[in-house]
Amino acid sequence: MSDEPQPQQPNRGWAPGEPQAAGTPGDGRPKKPKRPKRTGWRRLIPTWRVVLSTCVLAVLLLVGGFFLGYSLVHIPPANALATKESNVYLYADGSVLARDGEVNRESVDLARISKDAQHAVLAAEDRDFYTESAIDPGAMVRAAWNTATGKGKQSGSTITQQYVKNYYLAQEQTVTRKVKEFFISIKLDREKSKDEILEGYLNTSFFGRNAYGIQAAAQAYYGVDATELTAAQGAYLASLLNAPSEYDVVAHPENKPAAQARWNYVLDGMVKKGWLAQSERAGLTFPMPKETTVSTGMSGQRGYVVRIVKDYLIQNKIVTEEELDRGGYRITTTLQKDKQDAFVKAVDDKLMSQLDQKNRKVDTYVRAGGASVDPKTGKVVAMYNGIDYVKQYTPNATRRDFQVGSTFKPFVFTSAVENHSQTQDGRMINPNTIYDGTSERPVQGWTGTVYAPENEDHHDYGDIPVREATDKSVNAVYAQMAVDVGPDRVKQTAIDLGLPADTPEMPEGPAIALGTATASALDMAEAYATLANHGRHGTYTLVEKVTKDGNEVVELPERQERQAVSREAADTTTAVLRGVVQNGTATAAQAAGRPAAGKTGTAEEDTAAWFAGYTPDLATVVAVMGQDPVTAAHKSLYGAMGLPRMNGGGAPAEIWAQYTRDALEGEPVTDFDLQLQAGANASQAPSDGPSDDTGTGDGRDEDDTDRDGTTGGEDTGTATPGQTGGASTEPGDTAGGDTGGDTATGGPATGGASTEPGPGGGTTGGGDTSSDGGTTEGGDTSGAGGGGTDTGTTAGGGIPIAPRLQ
Repeated sequence: MSDEPQPQQPNRGWAPGEPQAAGTPGDGRPKKPKRPKRTGWRRLIPTWRVVLSTCVLAVLLLVGGFFLGYSLVHIPPANALATKESNVYLYADGSVLARDGEVNRESVDLARISKDAQHAVLAAEDRDFYTESAIDPGAMVRAAWNTATGKGKQSGSTITQQYVKNYYLAQEQTVTRKVKEFFISIKLDREKSKDEILEGYLNTSFFGRNAYGIQAAAQAYYGVDATELTAAQGAYLASLLNAPSEYDVVAHPENKPAAQARWNYVLDGMVKKGWLAQSERAGLTFPMPKETTVSTGMSGQRGYVVRIVKDYLIQNKIVTEEELDRGGYRITTTLQKDKQDAFVKAVDDKLMSQLDQKNRKVDTYVRAGGASVDPKTGKVVAMYNGIDYVKQYTPNATRRDFQVGSTFKPFVFTSAVENHSQTQDGRMINPNTIYDGTSERPVQGWTGTVYAPENEDHHDYGDIPVREATDKSVNAVYAQMAVDVGPDRVKQTAIDLGLPADTPEMPEGPAIALGTATASALDMAEAYATLANHGRHGTYTLVEKVTKDGNEVVELPERQERQAVSREAADTTTAVLRGVVQNGTATAAQAAGRPAAGKTGTAEEDTAAWFAGYTPDLATVVAVMGQDPVTAAHKSLYGAMGLPRMNGGGAPAEIWAQYTRDALEGEPVTDFDLQLQAGANASQAPSDGPSDDTGTGDGRDEDDTDRDGTTGGEDTGTATPGQTGGASTEPGDTAGGDTGGDTATGGPATGGASTEPGPGGGTTGGGDTSSDGGTTEGGDTSGAGGGGTDTGTTAGGGIPIAPRLQ
């Protein structure tokens, strides 16, 4: 063996070697770098694997849930709508007023429904019904989004879904019901044809007026069968599906613009889908429905009351329309049967029995409405809505489409006192403030278009105190007063007293004083009740109690009451309005036999005449309106009852007096307890001296054309005892006919124009030659008649006939 070193064989085990490059395995192959750990906000973001897995799982759950729901939910039998319970309406004493449980429905085949009517419903509710599936997910999502974002509660249901809800399910808005509706709709779409579903929908839908199904609706609104419905009529009925209680333009004339807009939408949809020619569409006019629509079970006042009480419950969110439709409610109203009967009798005695509809066409236009409110509680104790619900469908006590006329003027004066307003020349406005009563005198201080209202019969009164201007309803005075106060303040006072803020035609301009507003008789009764209650306002109420299924008590909203205007403002207005009854245009109201205050009013063209009045215990408003029974157009009442004109001092005041006397029979007579505005007894002279007519505030005959300033004219009438006195809150201590006005102050020398009866009647015409015209107001022989056109004719008991003024 050689001593030389031998070469070493490779060692199979471990031996130190050269360091390996990082990231390479021992066999020399490159090693994959490790994934860095997710830190910070990146840990919150799911990986694509997680996202994909979640989506797959969700799809599987949805599919599984769908098939599970589809297999578990079955098409149920029809619901029990045909045997639904009645709703019972009671008088305040618990006696039955009406029941509304009859279901008015007649099912018909699709072939017996006109194509125009079918297409109108499709255009209104589901234009793609024949081409779409039973459900529309996009519409459902859109409706949910609009509801959630405050764009109003909306439905994403197809006609199929609506039919399922109407025919198979209840109306409650629950998740369970919607899930059932979803699956039943899909099954139904597979088992029934589109025509069958549409037929079922048209026969089960509610159109208002207690009409279920389009056949009943066609008869209720137009007196025809469904097969005879025109495109215009069908479009209106289809519009009702959206809001039956709101779009009935006969029951709610104030909603006619909204109903017409919906009607146009339906017709435009028919044109867009090719179901109606554009040329035919252009020639269509809105088809007014008829009034006679219901069964005799709702005849007389019953049907009106049921409709009004239903509206009250729905609008105040006490009970929904769907809940009322299912029935089972017992509703005790605030109406008192004896007072309700007295109201009907008064209208019949003083108005309806005086009409001759065979020989006077204008008498066929006559309508009457009224409402009576307890000032202390706000309870509506009686209403008059029309001669018969089955003959005249519109409830005249709540309609808001006739001008209230001069019954609005007291709100102007109340606002003046409440806001301590002054005339243009800086005089405080009170009952004795002198105004220029010249007809067509331009209103001063108004920056808008020149406004120069005319007085009744263009009569010029010259300088006249507010008290007398109210007695004679002088437009020129009150238009100027509205500007002196501020029309915006006048409007707010009217709202504070009780008129709805959205009352139509209540402008913030001088015209507001003349009563262009179209408030309802019930609205006006609420406002006048506030005056009777010394300025404290509480919203009226029609319902005492509501129970469901005999035992469940439905919660009613708590009545809110507040001091709407100061007591001085309300009471001073009452003092002025007492003069209207004692000396002015409403002397017929004295027949009530109680202390009373009130105001007459006449709408433009004599389309309506009003009397709004109150005692300390009862506020009542009566309106006589003119309406064509065929076209529903407003009509003038010239010649009605065989009289030249229809004024508030005539039939309305006479109805008011008889009703008030009978309604309060047996109750103690109470007098007004008034706290008057400071300075209400102080007369004021006009700042610019005497006017062309210096016989102001002197009770001269209204038609006197003498302008020599020496007398107030001659009146041959006989004064009524107890009608005179001066401007104090206590009886005058001398005859009210004292003509010796204080020329320094323009006020009465003694007594004054009391709001209480004076001890004796006047003896002279009350003429005054003083430059300021500041004479007594009630001391002449025409004082009982308000210085009007009385020529000595008296009504029973020596009361002069009321002059027919605005």
